[in-house]
Amino acid sequence: MEHLINPQVKEIQISGIRKISNLVSTIPGALTLTIGQPDFPTPRHIIEAGQRALDQNKTVYTQNPGLIELREAVSNFVKVKYGQTYRAADEIIVTAGASEAVDITLRTILTPGAEVIIPAPIYPGYEPLIRLAGGVPVYVDTRENGLKLTAELLKPYLTEKTRCVILCYPSNPTGQVLSSEEIVNIAKLLAERDLFILSDEIYSELVYGVRHQSIATVGSLREKTIVINGLSKSHAMTGWRIGFTMAPAYITEHMVKVHQYNVTCASSVSQYAALEALTVGIDDALPMREAYEARRDYVYGRLVAMGIKLEKPDGAFYLFPSIAKFGLSSQEFAMRLLQEEHVAVVPGDAFTPYGEGYIRISYAYAQDVLEQSLDRLERFVSKLK
Repeated sequence: MEHLINPQVKEIQISGIRKISNLVSTIPGALTLTIGQPDFPTPRHIIEAGQRALDQNKTVYTQNPGLIELREAVSNFVKVKYGQTYRAADEIIVTAGASEAVDITLRTILTPGAEVIIPAPIYPGYEPLIRLAGGVPVYVDTRENGLKLTAELLKPYLTEKTRCVILCYPSNPTGQVLSSEEIVNIAKLLAERDLFILSDEIYSELVYGVRHQSIATVGSLREKTIVINGLSKSHAMTGWRIGFTMAPAYITEHMVKVHQYNVTCASSVSQYAALEALTVGIDDALPMREAYEARRDYVYGRLVAMGIKLEKPDGAFYLFPSIAKFGLSSQEFAMRLLQEEHVAVVPGDAFTPYGEGYIRISYAYAQDVLEQSLDRLERFVSKLK
């Protein structure tokens, strides 16, 4: 009966990130720098807010788009932080994590054969959702452009079939951030075109020495942009599964239908915790950001000292160094590093074929783990030279 299964689903592969991280448990003493999981606990006051919701039996369905007071908090948060303006009543949806937010966005705006432009290397979660919605992913190779998408790179890929351009900045896996000038130039290119922009800004609170800017705040681009954000990275709330979409009402009214028939509503208890996070905890990310920046500088410095080529990122908590000089594929490099020195990193080809020749290192780990892991990595690469 397997022949009856949706062929699009059969073709989907398990994330390469999870494949390598799952191997770690089979190797005693292995250290991992793989998962984009903050090593900070969820702030205590947020946990207590969730506990209060349980104690008060706030465990029933909420409105499909989420608690109105939470949507109001989202509206205030993005206005204060980034100058974004969205109405709580009809322009914001609370979702079961940013992943569901991406899913309902693509299922709402795509039709069979519609093309979606994606800068690569990129997080692997977009392509399967595009294909399941009937769309066609079109990758733009950013490797010779500092791992950034620019208007100049993007322009040749725009066609009459282009329905959506995905921007994921700060970037997973590269940590790159677009400058204001780069964002404005992309906005000018797309302003008069009939297409949507999906701007995934889940790492917006984790930027270093720069200010996060959304393309939705540039000119008329708000009217064709769906902004994705959430609390997994900013408030160390990965397991709470709270994300949100922000888009003009004419888009949101259709997205909420897909959301309704998908999950009905996000977890009520998680929503009350999220309300605490976005009000009392509006600046909870600041101490985490400072710690991540120090870790970034440490890991970057160690890699440079090893003679490894990489771009210094301005956001997220990843580094994406090139390992091409060692003559190994990214899979071979990662597997040998794990087997020989018991350190796990993610092979670059997990982030589309354009990630080949790189590895992703997450520095969302304690300093002692980073130090031990980099000592082992240094020993490993010294044998390859």
